[in-house]
Amino acid sequence: MNPSDDWRIPPQFQPDPDDLAYDLDRALSAVVGLRASVPEDAYTAGVLGTERAGQGAVIREDGLVLTIGYLIAEAEEIWLTTNDGRAVQAHVVAYDHTSGFGLVQALSPLGVPALMLGSSRHVQLGDPVVVAGAGGRQRSITARVVARQEFAGYWEYMIDDALFTLPAHPNWGGTAMLGAGGELLGIGSLQLQYRAEEERVLPLNMNVPIDLLKPILDDLMTRGRVSDPPRPWLGLYATQDERERVVLVGLAGDGPAQRAELRAGDVVRAVAGQPVGSLADFYRALWKLGPAGVDVPLTMEREGDVFDMRVGSSDRERFLKAARRH
Repeated sequence: MNPSDDWRIPPQFQPDPDDLAYDLDRALSAVVGLRASVPEDAYTAGVLGTERAGQGAVIREDGLVLTIGYLIAEAEEIWLTTNDGRAVQAHVVAYDHTSGFGLVQALSPLGVPALMLGSSRHVQLGDPVVVAGAGGRQRSITARVVARQEFAGYWEYMIDDALFTLPAHPNWGGTAMLGAGGELLGIGSLQLQYRAEEERVLPLNMNVPIDLLKPILDDLMTRGRVSDPPRPWLGLYATQDERERVVLVGLAGDGPAQRAELRAGDVVRAVAGQPVGSLADFYRALWKLGPAGVDVPLTMEREGDVFDMRVGSSDRERFLKAARRH
């Protein structure tokens, strides 16, 4: 989402410093606005756009900022804006496709404190949190954790322990999920639909838990990516239908799946002979075959016909422009 500059959270949903055991305004000052410009010929430009906006959380005093990676993928220019209106240029440090986290480094002092990394594994259902956006209290919302569970996304992405919060922040990308002591528990990624009582459907936010960052932070800082071999990537977009089938809804341009002449509407019946009935089943079966480059045996269904085929996987990173560093 890229809202106008004059929007604000309704006052009744904004966090009240009197209800909190930490310095709210100090913590919120560590959440900075983020704008990224991406070349028109970038691989992700068609899906994510060339001008992206969200926020990020300062996690080191030297200006290291944690955000959600899709905001900065293939970025050639990044600007960070503090709550007092100062703009500082930054460059991409890393985008980890497995967790979804992105890191950027401010090129000049931000002059704001850093948030302490909390422990997301201790988060309980019902815990109150502040989902903090850039711009202080007026851009932040008091919320509760309503679920923590596996999340499988249509773009070959899955995490085991996503944190879901309600009510939803309207500008969710890169928001900072703050715990009872003002510590950073997660980073906002998506807005999804939640079926509440009485069949009401409400928007909620999916947050990537901070504990996924801790074991990979050193690698991301020194290498720009994790040291583990990259997962096999097929370049497809898939969903799980009401019949518990994995159905392709799109293909990434010139990716392995498109080259293999898969089509939207095709159904994935099995991977290497293992039946799949959900996105999670599909991804687990795919990723356990080996690293990027491995051949992927698929059993597919198209318009009632079932057939076997092999798709040569790739490393997703090979299709992306290297982000510009300064």
